[in-house]
Amino acid sequence: MPIPDPSAEGTVPFGEWRTWYRVTGELDSPKPPLVVLHGGPGAAHNYTLRIARLAERGRPVVHYDQLGVGNSTHLPERGADFWTVELFLNELDNLLGQLGIGERYHLLGQSWGGMLGAEHAVRRPTGLGSLVLANSPASDELWIKETARIRTQLPNNVQQTLAKHEAQGTTDHADYKAAVQVYNQHFVCRLVPTPPEVLASDAATDADPTVYHTMNGPSEFHVIGTLRDWTIIDRAARINVPTLLINGRYDEATTATMQPFDDLIPDVRWEVFEESSHMPHIEEEERYLAVVGDFLDAQDRAMAPA
Repeated sequence: MPIPDPSAEGTVPFGEWRTWYRVTGELDSPKPPLVVLHGGPGAAHNYTLRIARLAERGRPVVHYDQLGVGNSTHLPERGADFWTVELFLNELDNLLGQLGIGERYHLLGQSWGGMLGAEHAVRRPTGLGSLVLANSPASDELWIKETARIRTQLPNNVQQTLAKHEAQGTTDHADYKAAVQVYNQHFVCRLVPTPPEVLASDAATDADPTVYHTMNGPSEFHVIGTLRDWTIIDRAARINVPTLLINGRYDEATTATMQPFDDLIPDVRWEVFEESSHMPHIEEEERYLAVVGDFLDAQDRAMAPA
């Protein structure tokens, strides 16, 4: 199905910078808006745009590009001390306030976006009605361990190419990038050809990899950036809103990476998409929209009116 056109888009000030946003549907709808947090860090919003189809159920959907990527302000000169979880939490809070939706909203975070969403939720913001953690690990230690495990399923020559260039520090080599694409086709998005919105996000990261390389590293599984020691396992029990966990059967966000959320969050349920890897919102679009849409509708009924 086509991605719906936005009803509004623009930028809001965030300190001396600008955060770009896109709204599908009307923010004055009776249904609280869903705010979508994209992955990466530094992956841009494009690949999550099919989630905007939830507006067909009367729910406004807000996408935005986090600082440093896509249509928001780029800061390639900034170092690792600038690109922090706290920066992106502040940006999210600022966006909610600028759009006037901070008193009543839902949050969906995909991959890194779920890590950010969990960090937001453990602070117990009063306006948050529910949380969707899609394809997101509870710690990078688990992520690193599990991606190392699943990449052993790749052809031997691909594994050897990855290991060689990681050891030599030549992860910008064309052969390494080609091997990464093999991994991505197994564990990130299994659709062939790759959907255009995924290619658009990839192009945005390639155009300015500052955030991705600084916080993550050169690939999904070679995590050598500032997030490598990140964990929320010690704080996940503080999440006090209904939470939906989502991952795919072939996901790089394996069961083991997400299990702590299921163990620790008091009000949680988990949906596994059997035909998907890391992007079930694309790989099993209709079922994904139904599962998320039904979950959000159920939480609306429990939320106090604005």
